[in-house]
Amino acid sequence: MKNLTYSTAVVVLACGLAASASASECSGNCGTLGADGVVTASPMGGDYQYVSTNGGLNYVGSLGISGVNQTNGSLYVSDSFSVLAGDSLQFYFNYITSDGSGSYTDYAWAALRPTNGGDDIILFTARTTPTGNTVPGFGLPGLADGVVLDPDSTPIIAEAPVWSPLGGSSGVCFSVGCGYTGWIGMDYLFADAGIYSLLFGVTNVGDSSYDSGLAFAGLTINNKPIDEPTVPEPASMALVGLGLLGLGLARRRKLTA
Repeated sequence: MKNLTYSTAVVVLACGLAASASASECSGNCGTLGADGVVTASPMGGDYQYVSTNGGLNYVGSLGISGVNQTNGSLYVSDSFSVLAGDSLQFYFNYITSDGSGSYTDYAWAALRPTNGGDDIILFTARTTPTGNTVPGFGLPGLADGVVLDPDSTPIIAEAPVWSPLGGSSGVCFSVGCGYTGWIGMDYLFADAGIYSLLFGVTNVGDSSYDSGLAFAGLTINNKPIDEPTVPEPASMALVGLGLLGLGLARRRKLTA
């Protein structure tokens, strides 16, 4: 899936009375892959999702940092989900970049967006660096309160990364700092109950060459996938049945009148 904006809606009936909907969206280059080049299969087993600057859109996928020339990139927004205070969000991520240090330091990030219109919560940032930790990215917001990384040390694994979502930048490197982080686990405890979406973004800086990307997998709340359909409780199922029975009787009366 490349160079597009899309949305897919999931509708779940509740008590036979109403429906609610949530949708995942992508702007730019998003997709799903299995083990590919330097990015192994998801730590959960199987495929992972990604965003990449290769084929990204202008002014998409950035945090709008003042004084940083963010050019093109991609943004993924997950289905919305509800949480209680103290719930745990967990997933894995892997930052991959062919752009080394200098004036072209690409970056990626993840954030939570409250559906009530409050400020985004930047969970972490990742940025090209020749030495030290890639996460959080230098000159960018630090880790959100309540975030724990595993491992907490996040240096770049230095090499020209081979990874197909980088397109023509796969297997090449600009300056020192190219490489990938490997899979990093992230755990976040919610301070406030609410309804949120997860955002994953990546952007080129200073040019649109030597691309970068972010792979992510295993998006769960309290170990339950956030996109898992809601199953009504038994009492709710009974109400759904009664609602359908009522509709059937009403239709029968109309036909025999």
